[in-house]
Amino acid sequence: MISIFELFSIGVGPSSSHTVGPMRAANDFVAQLPNGAIKRLEVELYGSLALTGKGHGTDRAIIVGLEGYQPDTVDPAFVYQRMNRLIQEKTLMIQNQIIDFEYQEHFIFKYTENLEYHTNGMRFTAYDAENNIVHSEVYYSIGGGFIISDTALHSPNIIKEKGELPYYYETAQKLLEYCDQRKCTIAELVLENEKHWRSEDEIKEKLYEIWSVMDQAIDNGCKGKGLLPGDLKVRRRAPIHYQALLNQAEQNDITKKDFNWLNVYAMAVNEENAAGHRIVTAPTNGAAGIIPAVLKYFLHFYPKAKKEDVITYLLTAGGIAILYKKQASISGAEVGCQGEVGVACSMAAGALTAVLGGSIWQVEQAAEIGMEHHLGLTCDPILGLVQVPCIERNAMASIHAVNAAHIAMLEDGKHVVSLDQVIQTMKQTGADMHSKYKETAMGGLAVNVPIC
Repeated sequence: MISIFELFSIGVGPSSSHTVGPMRAANDFVAQLPNGAIKRLEVELYGSLALTGKGHGTDRAIIVGLEGYQPDTVDPAFVYQRMNRLIQEKTLMIQNQIIDFEYQEHFIFKYTENLEYHTNGMRFTAYDAENNIVHSEVYYSIGGGFIISDTALHSPNIIKEKGELPYYYETAQKLLEYCDQRKCTIAELVLENEKHWRSEDEIKEKLYEIWSVMDQAIDNGCKGKGLLPGDLKVRRRAPIHYQALLNQAEQNDITKKDFNWLNVYAMAVNEENAAGHRIVTAPTNGAAGIIPAVLKYFLHFYPKAKKEDVITYLLTAGGIAILYKKQASISGAEVGCQGEVGVACSMAAGALTAVLGGSIWQVEQAAEIGMEHHLGLTCDPILGLVQVPCIERNAMASIHAVNAAHIAMLEDGKHVVSLDQVIQTMKQTGADMHSKYKETAMGGLAVNVPIC
């Protein structure tokens, strides 16, 4: 079972699969260790985690994770500071015990190796004073901050909780059947499922908190200054565009619903993500700007928008995201950027249609349009940084999501390609895609844009 709060989680940039997931895995590994028995520890990264781990901040995320810090509460500035101190001091604090840790020796990047289950693999191994292995575990970061251990994968005792939700679904067809039977919206049905874990008041409070963090990321991004971290020396553009739009608005030289506002909102969030600051995974960090950009655009520029629409929008978006998580993938390292930006666009398109008053059939059509025209989208970050083409890509997808919603609202929900069919196509396309186009920085723009 998946809660929408696993798909909308507060964390730090720049990557849910390369930063948030590994930090959680490191936390889990330390929790399995016997107290006081550890003298040495090794971390090995494989596949995409190794190839783009330094650019994505995987190493520094794991370091703070091993010391007990969590993605939703850690100070983003501390993550950078702790990594710098580690290199100088060569020690880690594990379970209130200081152990030696030489970064160059004990943090190992296996650039040419993959583990069996997923390209985002990592192995933690702890040793005692006699160099005996105390505990070793393999984890996979499978997209959106989700992790699974090798032990869990091969355990015969995993309990399937399928029957416990009142309206369990894995396909859009089943989701729509439930809604049609109950004469309810997608948001209302998702809310009933979420009550399996929390009260309605708690769900709404948490959703408003999610939106607050999203909105703050937009605000922070519009006020940011200077260059983004890393050797690309990318300047922040959202503040420049934001100020230009404000100046144009004062001169009555801009229409109220100009799509440039969508660009600014999306780029602001993803520049904050690239800086390693606080954002909401939605459903990944690399695609974190789309959901908030479209929601803010709606709240600001549609006259009938109201506060309660935040709940409907996020519940609908989360319900759509579950379909992709169940049937395919939201991991760029597994299916390319179609699984990140494409999925976020699909979520935003369907959610916007819902708050515009669209039927469940129109919501499904908008979500389908959002993905159909992202099929085959590669993940080829230059230098392994979540900057180029990621930041602009969020802006383009935000505009695409609004357009998809407007198309769906002019129709009756009857269309040729179903959402389930496009999700299956996305999965198949990802499987066929060459590995160099799946978050390895070994193909596409990553090799055709020389950085000296």
